[in-house]
Amino acid sequence: MAPKSRSILFTFLSVLVLALPILGAAVGRSPLVGGWRPIADPNAPEVVKIAKFAVDQHNKEAKTSLVFEKVVKGEQQVVAGVNYRLVISAAEGRAAAPKTYKAVVYSRSWEKYQKLISFEVFVG
Repeated sequence: MAPKSRSILFTFLSVLVLALPILGAAVGRSPLVGGWRPIADPNAPEVVKIAKFAVDQHNKEAKTSLVFEKVVKGEQQVVAGVNYRLVISAAEGRAAAPKTYKAVVYSRSWEKYQKLISFEVFVG
């Protein structure tokens, strides 16, 4: 094989190797590492547990008395653990009408570690 042909072949293979993971993610074959993905079942026990933790932790930090209602929707991001970005319905006491909140929780379930990153009224 001539040196020029080898150079072209090497360049082509290098581009192909670099492009395949990106193309695979673009067509849905594999998620981008570190990207946010929708949570398929917001009522899954693990997701509800994380949401209840978020409400409880917010109550402690803000000295409020929100009561968890349900998880409306959510996304997760795999990092050195899992970030959960959840939209939660909660009420101020049992008689009040529920409001919607957005919470971000970082979890390392194998260490039984959870941290509330943010909790705010959801506008959207």
